[in-house]
Amino acid sequence: MKKSIMLSVVAVIVESLLVFVGDGRLAAAKSPDVNEPTQVNFTHNGKTVHGLLRGKGVYGVVLSHGAVYDAASWTPLAREIAQNGMVALALEEVEPDDLLAANSYLREKYGVKAVALIGASAGGSTAITAMARSPRKWDQLILLSSTGDVSGLGPAPKLFVASEDEGIADAVRRMAKEAQGKRNEALIFKGSAHAQAIFRAPEGLRLTSAILQRLINRAK
Repeated sequence: MKKSIMLSVVAVIVESLLVFVGDGRLAAAKSPDVNEPTQVNFTHNGKTVHGLLRGKGVYGVVLSHGAVYDAASWTPLAREIAQNGMVALALEEVEPDDLLAANSYLREKYGVKAVALIGASAGGSTAITAMARSPRKWDQLILLSSTGDVSGLGPAPKLFVASEDEGIADAVRRMAKEAQGKRNEALIFKGSAHAQAIFRAPEGLRLTSAILQRLINRAK
């Protein structure tokens, strides 16, 4: 009898340490870390999406990089997000369907209750499309040096960022005025740094602070 009970206890422990990953195989459960990311993958419509996950909490952030960048390029911002009690998921594949699938993945696998979307340059264009397809799935939108049609983005808060001399500052200001909702803002920095390059410019700390403030305020 005692042996049977012990085997049952062991079985429960093993089961609690296992989760299904996107392709249906069993893998050891792993909490996303602040300093070292957890590599994750999940599937939707037969496609595998890869990403780097950091942090834990009930508020999630999906990061969509620019054309010449990758998931790891978000590392400094993702660490800050994780250190402030949120989950950051930086994707390698950043098509609109990938971003929407990432939203569902965070909710289903990590218990996230609300998800923000941050897109840069070309990754911002796909972020606009992803939000327009399902505006109620996203808690807020932050775009770095991205322009596009804002008419279908819904009332969620939006931050539109650009540098004064990169040629799109006026369009970004117009997007903030025309977008639906009352909590929209255009943030224009000095210089000509584009999208994620702003983080490495003199205004980088100010940009990081502005993003974190908006995320934290919504995560409360």
